[in-house]
Amino acid sequence: MKTNVTEIFGSLVFDDRCMKAKLPKDIYKKYKATIIEGKTLDPECANTIATAMKDWAIENGATHYTHWFQPMTGITAEKHDAFISPSGDGSIIMEFSGKELIKGEPDASSFPNGGLRATFEARGYTGWDPTSYAFIKEGILCIPSVFMSYTGEALDKKTPLLKSQEVLNVQALRILKLFGKTDVKRVNTTVGPEQEYFLIEKSLWDKRKDLIYTGRTLYGARPPKTQELDDHYFGVLKPKVAKFMRELNDELWKLGILAKTQHNEVAPAQHELAPIFTITNIATDHNQLTMEIMKKVALRNNLVCLLHEKPFAGINGSGKHNNWSLATDTGENLLEPGDTPSENAQFLLVLAALVKAVDDYQDLLRISVASAGNDHRLGANEAPPAIISIFTGSELEEIINAIIEDRPCEKACENKMVIGVDALPPFPKDTTDRNRTSPFAFTGNKFEFRMLGSQLSISCPNIMINTIVADTLAMFADRLEKAEDFTSELHDLIKETFTDHQRIIFNGNGYDEAWVTEAEKRGLYNFRTTPEALPHYMDEKNVTLFTKHNIYSKHEMQSRIDILLEEYSKAINIEAETMVNMSKKNIIPSTLAYIKDLSESIATKKSISADMEYGVEDALIKKLSRLASDLYRKTEALAEDIIKAGGIDDLIENATYYCQSVLVKMVDLRAIADEIEQNCSKEYWPFPSYGDLLYSVSI
Repeated sequence: MKTNVTEIFGSLVFDDRCMKAKLPKDIYKKYKATIIEGKTLDPECANTIATAMKDWAIENGATHYTHWFQPMTGITAEKHDAFISPSGDGSIIMEFSGKELIKGEPDASSFPNGGLRATFEARGYTGWDPTSYAFIKEGILCIPSVFMSYTGEALDKKTPLLKSQEVLNVQALRILKLFGKTDVKRVNTTVGPEQEYFLIEKSLWDKRKDLIYTGRTLYGARPPKTQELDDHYFGVLKPKVAKFMRELNDELWKLGILAKTQHNEVAPAQHELAPIFTITNIATDHNQLTMEIMKKVALRNNLVCLLHEKPFAGINGSGKHNNWSLATDTGENLLEPGDTPSENAQFLLVLAALVKAVDDYQDLLRISVASAGNDHRLGANEAPPAIISIFTGSELEEIINAIIEDRPCEKACENKMVIGVDALPPFPKDTTDRNRTSPFAFTGNKFEFRMLGSQLSISCPNIMINTIVADTLAMFADRLEKAEDFTSELHDLIKETFTDHQRIIFNGNGYDEAWVTEAEKRGLYNFRTTPEALPHYMDEKNVTLFTKHNIYSKHEMQSRIDILLEEYSKAINIEAETMVNMSKKNIIPSTLAYIKDLSESIATKKSISADMEYGVEDALIKKLSRLASDLYRKTEALAEDIIKAGGIDDLIENATYYCQSVLVKMVDLRAIADEIEQNCSKEYWPFPSYGDLLYSVSI
C-alpha cells in the first residue's frame, strides 16, 4: 500500500495546524507569545488548550495522557493516566484540565539523581514544555515535559538544554544588534542528528546473552569477510531492510519527525537515518523517539535494532553526527558565510566565537560524549580521535591565516582584507570538503560534531555547545558594545581570537598517529577514556561557566558527574559478569564436550584398526585442552577482579579500576575464547557467530 506522505505527516501531533484550527484566536495568540516571548501561560489559557488537546487526542484514539520526560538515564520515561473521571450516576466522563497539562507528579525516587535527593524522598514534578508539540504514541497523549525535584533541582536532560538555548539566544541577539539587525526577535540553535544503527535477526539475538544484557558482543571471532570490499556502503537495500525502513519512515512521519535520508552504512548489517534540521530541543525529542521507534519497528519485522556504539569488534561502530547551526526567526543562518562585506564580517565573528569556545572548553565537549560504549569507538579508524579539534577546510583556513597576518587573502580574495571595510569575496555554498576524521568540522553552513555515540541523548553535547558559544558571544558583545570605533574593534577582536586559538584548527588526517604527537605539542587534551575525561567536568572554569549562566548549580553538576561515573562502572561490571557467565555456563562446557567427542573418535579408530590415523583429533585435543585451561584461569581472574572493583567506594577510583584492570582482563579472556571458536566445530559452538549475525538479514 502506498503512503501519502503529505497526508500522514504530523497526523499524530498537536502541532501549530491543530492549534490554529481548534483554539480560539485569542488563546492561540497567547500560546504563541509564550513560545516566542517567554510569557507566562495563564490558567484560563491552559484550561482551553488542555480541553482542545484532550478532544483531539480522543478523536485520534487516545485513552490516556502522560508527561513524557527525559531523566538522566539517557532514555525517556512516562507514567500513563486515563482521561476518565467518575460521574454521579456510575458512568464516567473524559476530562483533562490545564493544571494536569502544566504539572505532573511522577515518583522520582528510582531515577538517577547523583545525590540531589535522598532515596526515601519520592516527590518529583514534571512540567509541560510548550515549545515542543504534544503527540500521540500507541494510544497515549504524550506531553513533552521537564522533570525536577521537590526542591527545584533539574533531574532531567531537557531543563538545562532549554536554559542553554535561551542563554545563547540572548547573547546572539546582542551580537546581531551590533550589526544593525534589530528586526530579529529570536535566535535558535538547530540540529540535525544523523543516526547509525545495526539490524540483525531476532532469532539469533535471542541466543546471545551478551547482546541481550549489554547491547554488544563480548565474544566473537572475526569472519572471513567484513567491510574490506566497501560493498555495503550505499549499497542496494535488501528487501527486508527496505521494508523496515518504509515502516520506520511511516511511523516517524506520523509524529512529525523529518526523516529524510536512509542508506546502508560501511559495516555489514549497518544503516543510517538522517533528519532535516529543526530547533534543538525538538530535535532532541525527535531523536529519542526515533531510537525508540527503530527498536519497535525492528521487532515487528523479527529483527533487533542495535544502537550500541560498538556492537561488533573489528568493524565500524555506530555514531551520531550532531549537525549544529544558528538560525534567526527571520530565516538567516548565522553560519552561512554570505556574499556581502557586513555578512562576511558577521560570519567571521561567529566563526571566531566557535573557534575560541571549542578551544577553551575542549574538555567539556569530550565529556559530553563520554561513555563506556563510546570509548570503544573513538579513535578506532571509524570515528574521530578523542582529541578535540576544528576542521575549517583550506579556503577558510587561508582566510583565517590572512586575518592573523594582516595580509591579502591569496587563495580566496585578491585585495587586502580589512574586515567590515574592504570587500570580501563571495563564499561559495560549500567552503570546505568533508573531513570524516575531524571531531568538529565546518561543512559549509553548519558545524558537524562527529564524536557522539549512537545511543547517546543529544541533549548533553548541545548543552555544552550552546553554553560555551553563548559565553564567548557574551565576551565579544561586552567588548564591542563599548567600542568607540566598531569597525576597528571588530577587526582587532577577530584577529586576536584567531591568533590566540589557532592551535585548535587542524585540517589534516585525525587518524594519523602523527596528529597525536602534534596535538600534544599544541597543548590539546587527549582523554582516551571516560575516567580520564569526567573528573575535569568539575574544573573551576567549568563550574564558573555553568553557574554564571544558570545552566546548572554546582550541586547539579556534581550530581551529573557522579551519575556518569556510576553508569560507566555499572556498564563494565555488567559486561564482565556476562563474560564470566557465558564462559562458565556455555563456552567451557561446549569446548569440553567437543574434546570428549574427539577423544571418543580416537578410541573408535583405535578399536577398528591400530593403523588408522588420528593426528587431527590429537592435535585439536591438545590445542583445545590448553585453550580451555587458559580460558578457565582467565575467567576466574576476571571474576576475582569484579569482586575487587566492587569494594572500591570512591567513584573516580572505581571507574578507573574498571577501565585499567577489569577491561584489560575482559580483553584477555575474549582473545582466548575467540581462538577456541576458530578451532571448534560449529555444531558445538554455543552462540551464533559473527558471520551469522552480520549476514543474517539476507532477504
